[in-house]
Amino acid sequence: MKARAPASVETVVAQRLGRLSPRVQRRLSRRPPIVIDGQRLEPDVQLMLALREYLGEPVWDETLTVEQARRLTREEAFLARGTRTVPVGAVEELTVEGLPARKYVSAEPGEKPLLVYLHGGGFVVGDLDTHDSPCRMLCRHAGVDVLAVEYRKAPETPFPGYVDDARTAFRWAASRYEHVAVAGDSAGGNLAATVAIEFDPELALLIYPVVDGTQERPSRHMFGKGFFLTDELMTWYTGHFMPEGSDPSDPLRSPILHPDLKDSAPCLIVTAGFDPLRDEGEAYAEKLRELGVKTVQRRFPGLFHGFINSTGASPSSRDALVEVAGMTRALLRSR
Repeated sequence: MKARAPASVETVVAQRLGRLSPRVQRRLSRRPPIVIDGQRLEPDVQLMLALREYLGEPVWDETLTVEQARRLTREEAFLARGTRTVPVGAVEELTVEGLPARKYVSAEPGEKPLLVYLHGGGFVVGDLDTHDSPCRMLCRHAGVDVLAVEYRKAPETPFPGYVDDARTAFRWAASRYEHVAVAGDSAGGNLAATVAIEFDPELALLIYPVVDGTQERPSRHMFGKGFFLTDELMTWYTGHFMPEGSDPSDPLRSPILHPDLKDSAPCLIVTAGFDPLRDEGEAYAEKLRELGVKTVQRRFPGLFHGFINSTGASPSSRDALVEVAGMTRALLRSR
């Protein structure tokens, strides 16, 4: 791994590279356009991958400790979010039944829905700060207040402790606000899916959710190497949140198998074309539709797992999240 520049310098460089023209970005990546399964990777993402490879990708194996992984996740999130802080009406630090939380208040006038946000990170990493930027963007562009909640994580808190925390957070919000929705990305999408089944949010926004631990669909093999979320990273996560002897078919681990899935709240499911979890997210959307659950599904074919955390370095990722926020706004208003 090459010597790294200070994080602030890397952030500025990544942000400026993201603003170059697609033609220049592809030339700098020193690769032809990447096309897999009929999808073309966005040029700014292709350049991000090339830069990451040049700097040296982290190795996610048994030698990486949980604390090292959490620090690494924070560093990468801060690098990719850019130097500009997305403005919102106000930000409040609070606790929700003992859980650290952060409320983002929309600057828009009038009563707004509250969106309870559960961050991703394989149930092991991630926190309020790693997901500060996407929460700000949802607040600003969806016209909602956002309540981000720091649930307890594995391995310190074994399953289903973090599921219980998601329930607690939503129950707390629903007792104080009239209009409440839930959202989450990746592992947080898994928690949000369970909340959507067990409670009555107005909408569930599930961004590349983890919803089926029982099988590996084709996208897992097509994109398991070279696109940020890798097989080795997923194996590392699984080893910490699903110890030996765990049952992957438990509906709280695999919401797609939940016996009450038909009771789910309406869902907006977002997937990324170059994501190993693409197919399971889309299978979830299909099953919801078959069960009569109002479901909207949007794939961003040229993006990757984790794009909502890369809006500073990747304009295509920023545009996608703004679109997701707009869809969220429209669906909440139609209720």
